[in-house]
Amino acid sequence: MLDVSAIKKDFPIFDRTVRDGQRLIYLDSGATSQKPNSVIDAESNFYRFNNAAVHRGAHQLAEEATENFENARSIVAEFLGAKSDEIVFTKSATESINLVAYALTEKIKPGDRIVVSEMEHHANLVPWQQLAKRTGAELAWFEVTPEGRLDLNNIEKVITANTAIVALTHQSNVLGTINPLEQIVKRAEAVGAQVLLDACQSVPHMSVDVRKLGVDYLAFSGHKALGPTGVGVLWGKNLESLPPFLFGGSMIENVTMTDATWAPAPKKFEAGVPNMAQAIGLGAALNYLSKVGLASIHAHEIYLAKVLIAGLSDIKGINIFGPKDMELRGGVVSFTLDGIHPHDLGQYLDSKGIAVRTGHHCAWPLARKFKVQATTRASLYLYNELSDVDALLSGIQDAKKFFLER
Repeated sequence: MLDVSAIKKDFPIFDRTVRDGQRLIYLDSGATSQKPNSVIDAESNFYRFNNAAVHRGAHQLAEEATENFENARSIVAEFLGAKSDEIVFTKSATESINLVAYALTEKIKPGDRIVVSEMEHHANLVPWQQLAKRTGAELAWFEVTPEGRLDLNNIEKVITANTAIVALTHQSNVLGTINPLEQIVKRAEAVGAQVLLDACQSVPHMSVDVRKLGVDYLAFSGHKALGPTGVGVLWGKNLESLPPFLFGGSMIENVTMTDATWAPAPKKFEAGVPNMAQAIGLGAALNYLSKVGLASIHAHEIYLAKVLIAGLSDIKGINIFGPKDMELRGGVVSFTLDGIHPHDLGQYLDSKGIAVRTGHHCAWPLARKFKVQATTRASLYLYNELSDVDALLSGIQDAKKFFLER
């Protein structure tokens, strides 16, 4: 177990109270994480002391800004087991995925296949739907089993010889499922397909090494990893093979009145003045996670999720979605409660100071697969503790009395 009381002292938001003086029980880190002082200070100190456009000026402030910005890129690269020139800063994981989808437009042709899964967040589904429409490619997908795992029994019929790219989530933001990548990557390599990994729910919570994963692209968002909003990351094994996504200053090598050539990657994907302070804040966030230890964080979350799932299983009327087996599972737990709409349950829990997520979680096809309109989701992180889990379980029991027994 982590020393959560010490960790919480690093997060100023936990000093406040909510709903008539109650302590904040934050169980919505799957949507966005809270920020430690070191991240807040890194971002604000950039504006206080180093603010200047990176890669553009010869004066001291510009040099300092550029050094800090590129140092953040190096931190991200080391965090992922990558090289610095393989890291592109974007505004979000959504933009990172769209970057790849748009860049592949010229490479995808009619008759090619794009493979996704039924458990994808809209950010890793809609861009590929649109790419298929633009190019005439075929969209195919892995189905999800009733237990909340990918059905890989027909993997050779899904990843066929004409498959160009496979885009999958590493960990489901609804089911908590950590997908087995080895078999998928092996099959993709066998047919010459590339693999993009949506790692928004994995990079902040467990050790991720892009070389060991064997994928071609990886995307994640800073705001889910203790970092600021407005910054995302795209890692690519061979970014130089892709054309730019946006055009403007900083991404060019040479410009005439009729044509232009592009700077080498990653700069050719970072048009305009980039999100400098946010990237620097992300670097501080990843340093914080590394100091605590990703293995410890993951083990802590799994322990809490195990306790939560056991407690939920003891409540009559609770339906848990996703694997109950903690092997290949993360700290995201979605459920419904018979007789109470998830939105009503979420509002009741909020009255107790408990913040959870309700809805379809930007995964409508998955909700339809399980024949529900919405679920309640608790997502755990390093600043959660057993008392948070106990409060949630108690709050659910109180909600049953309030809605069903009065």
